[in-house]
Amino acid sequence: MPPNNFFLILPQSVPPPPLPQTTSNKRPSNSAPPPTQLNKIKYSGGPQIVKKERRHSSSRFNLSKNRELQKLPALKDAPPHEREELFIQKLRQCCVLFDFISDPLSDLKFKEVKRAGLNEMVEYITHNRDVITEAIYPEAVIMFSVNLFRTLPPSSNPTGAEFDPEEDEPTLEAAWPHLQLVYEFFLRFLESPDFQPNVAKKYIDQKFVLSLLDLFDSEDPRERDFLKTILHRIYGKFLGLRAYVRRQINNIFYRFIYETEHHNGIAELLEILGSIINGFALPLKEEHKMFLIRVLLPLHKVKSLSVYHPQLAYCVVQFLEKDSSLTEPVIMGLLKFWPKTHSPKEVMFLNELEEILDVIEPSEFVKVMEPLFRQLAKCVSSPHFQVAERALYYWNNEYIMSLISDNAAKILPIMFPALYKNSKSHWNKTIHGLIYNALKLFMEMNQKLFDDCTQQYKAEKQKGRFRMKERVEMWQKIEELARLNPQYPMFYAPPPLPPVYCMETETPTAEDIQLLKKTMETEAVQVTEFNFLPMQGHHKNQQSHPEAEEGKKESNGFSVKQSKEKLALLCLWVTNPCC
Repeated sequence: MPPNNFFLILPQSVPPPPLPQTTSNKRPSNSAPPPTQLNKIKYSGGPQIVKKERRHSSSRFNLSKNRELQKLPALKDAPPHEREELFIQKLRQCCVLFDFISDPLSDLKFKEVKRAGLNEMVEYITHNRDVITEAIYPEAVIMFSVNLFRTLPPSSNPTGAEFDPEEDEPTLEAAWPHLQLVYEFFLRFLESPDFQPNVAKKYIDQKFVLSLLDLFDSEDPRERDFLKTILHRIYGKFLGLRAYVRRQINNIFYRFIYETEHHNGIAELLEILGSIINGFALPLKEEHKMFLIRVLLPLHKVKSLSVYHPQLAYCVVQFLEKDSSLTEPVIMGLLKFWPKTHSPKEVMFLNELEEILDVIEPSEFVKVMEPLFRQLAKCVSSPHFQVAERALYYWNNEYIMSLISDNAAKILPIMFPALYKNSKSHWNKTIHGLIYNALKLFMEMNQKLFDDCTQQYKAEKQKGRFRMKERVEMWQKIEELARLNPQYPMFYAPPPLPPVYCMETETPTAEDIQLLKKTMETEAVQVTEFNFLPMQGHHKNQQSHPEAEEGKKESNGFSVKQSKEKLALLCLWVTNPCC
């Protein structure tokens, strides 16, 4: 079985891609796609945590009727002219399928015969030459197909919730003792110096590749690790299948993004694509650019992003190293899918954005810096300290600081209000220190610009206080005028209840009250439309938030409850005949 950090390398028939050129300031990106993680058994002290029992996968195998296997002679002991026929017999014998689910202890003797035969064939093709003859190809492909191409069990996590490899136990395949050796044999078969793609292409065709891709939804991470390596070997050796493989992987991604939002092999497929993208020839084809815009970027919006984000970020950065002109659509796409309420996902976006800025060209940075730093200003102001902290760590990156320094006249006015305000108001002391560091760096860049931004910020604050004072005074005048309205006591001083014996009432009827309310609402809307006073909802671009409460402040400085009271006063003032 290949190790966990097994790196996918293009075969010798395909020239390796050149190393990315980097300047002294830029940090080079990773030369290899980040490997997917396999869950490891770890010991943790302290009390035992009760977890859900790990379920073994119940794949639908078509069990063989005759499962009594006869042990065949060893290949190394057979005469050379009989080895090919004996090899074929062993391959056919290994097509027998056993029951590992309902009765794991059945046919133990014959299961061992198959296991020993698979193990022997793995060693045979690994240490011998000229053993893969033309007659072996169909038998090897049939043996692989019979053992592995199957109906996968229903997902144990059908809702698509995030799988945490550090906490959650993976679902393992019960038949793995045999499946592992079948995968090992087929991988050695593909990697053998005797393997001839021109002969094998009659048997390893599009149907075979499609069945192989279906297995990537297996919940067993060990199986997906083998599939990842085997598919990459097929992609490297069969040139005629490359476009088909990419197209079918795209279809899996489309279904994952827009339909199911659940697939177990997204990380492994992205790892394969990371190696493929690394070998793309320049200039990039339009097909590859569309794959970046229509597939890789929308993958950021899926809720289980954390499972495959390292591999996704690697693919995106590889594209930008190939073609820097893609930087603007990529960054604008990230800003489009930027999370609003999921802080851990926002931290992942900030991580990826820094990787992109590490390889960005200065000419491309100028195109995106304003919307980019407007988003960073929001992140710095985030009440979630990890989001604010991750955004402020950008000021520790030398290359990013060189880009900021060259464009400080545009960036500092955007960032200064968020930095200055949160240097005093943020609840986390660590954020105070990081903001102080960022302000200090801005001050050292351009003292005059920093002073101008400080004065402008103070002037804006003073204008805001003056506007607030004007609003308060205006509302006081409106309240004084509203008191002159005869209907004022009905809203603020309701009359006492009449005596029980009194059958008549002086209060308005329900119909009168409803008519009065409709009249006041109509007149209040007219007043608001003529901009007499800044009322709630006057700013059309200001979106309401679902978490708004009665005491939440609006843009005009009043709470929702206060605004309702002001609206009532305004209606009384408008309907006052004395005015």
